[in-house]
Amino acid sequence: MTGPTSYLTPGRDTEAEIEVKRSRFLCTIARVEDEAAARAVVDGLRKQHHDARHHCSAFVLGPDGAVERSSDDGEPSGTAGAPMLEVVRGAGVSDVVAVVTRWFGGTLLGAGGLVRAYGDAVRAGLDAAGTQRRSLVQELLLEVDHAVAGRVESELRTRGVAVLDSDYAGAVTLRLGVAPADVRRLHALVAELTSGAAAATVAGERWVDGRVDSLGA
Repeated sequence: MTGPTSYLTPGRDTEAEIEVKRSRFLCTIARVEDEAAARAVVDGLRKQHHDARHHCSAFVLGPDGAVERSSDDGEPSGTAGAPMLEVVRGAGVSDVVAVVTRWFGGTLLGAGGLVRAYGDAVRAGLDAAGTQRRSLVQELLLEVDHAVAGRVESELRTRGVAVLDSDYAGAVTLRLGVAPADVRRLHALVAELTSGAAAATVAGERWVDGRVDSLGA
């Protein structure tokens, strides 16, 4: 298997504001799933704070942070978007958009002052947001009888298996998640808990919030 099996995202959407020589820098941090969602956040803030002169942005997307974009939005080239993106990279988070809305305070800050202000605003925003780990899991479906479903589900959770969903119909279908490397161990565990009466079937992969622990040896 290639690529990361976990990565960090913002813990929550938030705002943080700093002031430099009477210019206000409001940083908005939002977790986003794709480029369209990131741009929608920027557009929404542009409308919300229409009295501000600049809405500079930077975003990083994907488990490996492969998609990166930044915008100076009218500030001198390289003084806003690039330093904002550098701070996001340095924080090691992805699936995030950072937007710094600036209200000019009447005093020119110079290129160095702008770089520091925009970077500091994003640091403040990321500090306020915190982080949330996302983990790649292999999804498996397990169908069991109602009579044993409660016991099996409880035992699976105790052994470290994530029960992502459960559907109580004619039988009970449990949607399970384990680290990709633990699929074989899960099959053995299911056989043990059901005395060989049931088997899980692979349903694909997905990213979930939280850390997924190993099932152990």
